[in-house]
Amino acid sequence: MVKSSWHRAIFSVRTRLLVWYFLLTTGTVFISIQTTYSIFCDRIRVQAEDSALQQANQFNVLVEKHRQKGKQGPGNIYVLFDRLLSSYVSTRDEYVITLVNDRIYDTKPDLPSHLLKQHPELIKDWLQVTGEHRQHIDAGGRRLYYVAEPVTWKATNETGAIVVLNDSTPEYQTARSAIGLVMQVTFGLLLVFFLIAWITAGRVLYPLRLLTKMAHSITESDMTQRIPVQGKDEIAELTTTVNEMLDRLQAAFDSQKEFLKDASHELRTPITVIQGHLEMLKYQPEREATIALVMDELERMSRLVHDLLLLAKAERSDFLRLKPEELDWLTEEIYLKARGLAERDWRLESKGLSPITVDRQRLTQAMMNLVQNAIRHTQPGDPITLGSSVKGDYAYFWVRDAGEGIAPDDQKRIFERFVRATGELHSEGYGLGLSIVAAIAQSHGGQVELVSHIGQGSTFTIVLPLVQDPTPQTRSALNPCTQPSS
Repeated sequence: MVKSSWHRAIFSVRTRLLVWYFLLTTGTVFISIQTTYSIFCDRIRVQAEDSALQQANQFNVLVEKHRQKGKQGPGNIYVLFDRLLSSYVSTRDEYVITLVNDRIYDTKPDLPSHLLKQHPELIKDWLQVTGEHRQHIDAGGRRLYYVAEPVTWKATNETGAIVVLNDSTPEYQTARSAIGLVMQVTFGLLLVFFLIAWITAGRVLYPLRLLTKMAHSITESDMTQRIPVQGKDEIAELTTTVNEMLDRLQAAFDSQKEFLKDASHELRTPITVIQGHLEMLKYQPEREATIALVMDELERMSRLVHDLLLLAKAERSDFLRLKPEELDWLTEEIYLKARGLAERDWRLESKGLSPITVDRQRLTQAMMNLVQNAIRHTQPGDPITLGSSVKGDYAYFWVRDAGEGIAPDDQKRIFERFVRATGELHSEGYGLGLSIVAAIAQSHGGQVELVSHIGQGSTFTIVLPLVQDPTPQTRSALNPCTQPSS
């Protein structure tokens, strides 16, 4: 268990996000510091070159002036070098070295002894120059740059050299120290920011952990828990979506429980009747009446099972087989089928003129259920009116009767499964007819409207869109028990 907890902690989304954040930030900072250090070192290098070249050019100008003076100039190369060095104003970490006859004549300022000890080959190289010579030296922890110029004094046939040496080692050391300090401070701040990010990520991901905890605690008997919504970001949107999903699941489970309870209650009565009569069958001399009664109960059970299967199929995406139909012909076909069911004053009020995409068989089944409902609430000779019309993008199919009407309280309930109006509690049927009508209408993306008044009859209207989406998203979430508008 401990190992599993550590494994989840190490490979959690929070840890992985922060590890990637830390690696990305650290890499960016390291590259930025390295680039800055390289640029700084290049600037030091360029400054050293510019300073040494500028000073060497000044010496060249002075030497040329002395040569042009001829006899009025210095008598030998030593006097020339003395005058050059006396006019030189030394700068930090820059040295001027004069060489005559294979040895150093003088330097200004004094040359540190360790430079020549670390680089004994320099004097030899300087004495052998025949033209301007430049070179960088990076060795022994030193950063040196020099410009060597040969000098020949023709009056005395003496040769020598002037070397301007720039030691930029202190600048490089300062740069390294500054970069090292910056890296220490930067990585210290990174650790602080990483800690803050860890805490912030924990707070941001808290709804997800709460969601996981709640998902583990939800059972079929307890789906009442919800996640508190905080803020308006993506996590809050996800939390709201999950809560809405749980509301739908809870409604579906509650509906399923009620459905199973009602179905078991409705099936218990015919099963009990059949069982009782079969048990008494051997004691009855005349068995035809018992067999007829049993067959009647079995037929009622078969109708109930058929209706239940139909309601279950209504929640599937392949429940409908949509095809283009002509509204007027479809209305007249339903009317002709209805008038042969019973002796009533059948009336066709109107026929809509528009193409419509529907499942002809399912829509006819829904209308026949409404017709059967109207027949049960009327007497022979009473008027029953059918019709259809088009308003905007919707088609309207209605069945109107002149029966006793439906009480307002019952109008809100009769579309639920196994629910009957108050006046027909002992009538034939299981209370699934109007549920099937509502399911068929909703599977088409429509609804059922009811207008009824006590003593004045009822009007059931199926409202459907003229154009159907073959795979509507709402069909998968269909709930046949949804209350239609009234």
